[in-house]
Amino acid sequence: MPEVCTIPRLVVAAPQGRSGKTTITLGLVAALRARGLTVQPFKKGPDFIDPGWLGRAAGRPCRNLDAFFFSRETLAQVFARGAQGADVAVVEGAMGLFDGVDLEGSGSTAEIAKIIRSPVVLVVNATRMTRSAAAMVLGFKAFDPELELGGVILNHVARPRHERMLREAIKRFCHLPVLGVFPKCALAAIPDRHLGLVPVGEEEREAEILEVLRELAEKYLDIEGILALARRAAPLAVSLPAGSPAGRKEVRLGVFRDRAFSFYYPENLEALEAAGAELCFVNALEDDLPPVDGLYIGGGFPEIFAACLEANEGLRRRVREAAEAGMPIYAECGGLMYLSRSLIFRGHRYAMAGVFPFDITFSDRPSGHGYMRLRALGGNPFFPAGERLLGHEFHHSRPLDLSPSTLFGFAVERGYGINGAFDGAIYRSTLAAYCHLHALAAPGWAPALVAKAREFRKGGL
Repeated sequence: MPEVCTIPRLVVAAPQGRSGKTTITLGLVAALRARGLTVQPFKKGPDFIDPGWLGRAAGRPCRNLDAFFFSRETLAQVFARGAQGADVAVVEGAMGLFDGVDLEGSGSTAEIAKIIRSPVVLVVNATRMTRSAAAMVLGFKAFDPELELGGVILNHVARPRHERMLREAIKRFCHLPVLGVFPKCALAAIPDRHLGLVPVGEEEREAEILEVLRELAEKYLDIEGILALARRAAPLAVSLPAGSPAGRKEVRLGVFRDRAFSFYYPENLEALEAAGAELCFVNALEDDLPPVDGLYIGGGFPEIFAACLEANEGLRRRVREAAEAGMPIYAECGGLMYLSRSLIFRGHRYAMAGVFPFDITFSDRPSGHGYMRLRALGGNPFFPAGERLLGHEFHHSRPLDLSPSTLFGFAVERGYGINGAFDGAIYRSTLAAYCHLHALAAPGWAPALVAKAREFRKGGL
């Protein structure tokens, strides 16, 4: 029988990217937490960086809601399960409210808001607008009658007269409350990089930034009005499958987790544990390789820390030896870079693990950006030939001097991958791809990696 999720919830969206919704959402989450509320953050779509900041602001892991990866039922389950034990859930949207992968808006923030039956507050960049802001908000309100647009937050407001005109226009023409007004240039900036914000673990001023955003939210947001809107969310009926009993830990999996490698979905790590793995986190900048039966190397920014990764020659050598011995290694994006022969970044060449005989170079423009569809090829260590998988990529790097004899694990049906046609370089039991997979969209991945580690454990190095 379906359970009923009644947790107060809110989706923070915008007409377009760069409207300020990330910083405003961070400030809101921090302010709600400061009031003693347990806040569960979510992020729409494939992302690791914003969820890292949101998780740090909330004090509990942020979860991703992705209607491209998940069915409607699975998405509702991810939301309901993630929100368990929380007092309020806050979902940060992505891009524009109605922007999806097609003209129907599939995968959009609006679609997710409807699936989880959540009201939406719209963050509007009010630069050089007065009455026109009301016309824009009214269009968003009328565009989809099934969506509940419950309020507006104004950003980049110039002067008191500007604020007054905006408030009066939205009240008169849109009949919506203004739930916050941020003056021009009020929001503290989190440093950017080519993939967006700098990851939370790299920013030394992290605590200071979050405190500033909390103070700004307390000053400029109508927190009580926002909570009242969140409490209007309709009950959500969802069937939650019974959780799997904790099994015996049969293998030890090393997981690179540090400032260079931080891009992991919580569900991926949980799926590995549920499949029987004990996770052993490895700092690739400092540690040697501990006794493990397999490796999972996620994404991140190894190029920023390339000198430190190169200096840890012992780990690089041990990883190369492990791959040669047939230890199962699954690597995504940054992990692929680490397993290459070298990184060529900003005019310098840095030695990497050397599992694959190619070098990695970087460009100012993305080599691959967006959702991916893959088809597993014969010889793939973790997926049967013909299996189709969904994932995503966002990388400015590409391999140089790919050998014609390179073995690939995936044919790319949508996206770019390693060379536009294939992804997932293979060497023995190592697979390194630009594609990021989500365990809930690839349920066979974690059991397959653990099974390979179990086989390796029986044979040993």
